Amino acid sequence: MIDKIYLVGFMAAGKTTVARALARRLGWRAEDIDELIEARERSTVADIFKSHGEPYFRTLEREILRLVLPLRHTVVATGGGTFMDPENQQAIRIDGTSVWLDVPLATVIARLPADGRRPLTADRAQMERLFAIRQVGYASAHLRIDATAPAEEIAERILDALKIE
Repeated sequence: MIDKIYLVGFMAAGKTTVARALARRLGWRAEDIDELIEARERSTVADIFKSHGEPYFRTLEREILRLVLPLRHTVVATGGGTFMDPENQQAIRIDGTSVWLDVPLATVIARLPADGRRPLTADRAQMERLFAIRQVGYASAHLRIDATAPAEEIAERILDALKIE
């Protein structure tokens, strides 16, 4: 019986939006790792990266993930890098069903705002390398879904694939 779904994938794959749509459809709660970090730190992800660096942010990410582990009937939108940490990946795979929202790089680029809110997008070549590396990690999720459709449609595809009504 599936009672927890973790959405994984690259930034701008639609994890937060799909998590909310899926949770509404299931009557579950939706949680977003990045939003929980921002609330706890009273700062944006971009500002946390800028002031404290990526290692500090990844530590916060692990801590917040541990806090959501006990929750049931929850759809969790992870951060783009959450599933790349082996410890996080193992915890997610044991605790629930991981679903990779797969989108092509061109879609990611088209969806990203150019306002500096995404700290890992400043260097295009670096972002392309990061995308390629992370694809390999995301591929170990329980399920892969094409996430180029509207959020409600993606939610329905997930429910169909997981055989949840």
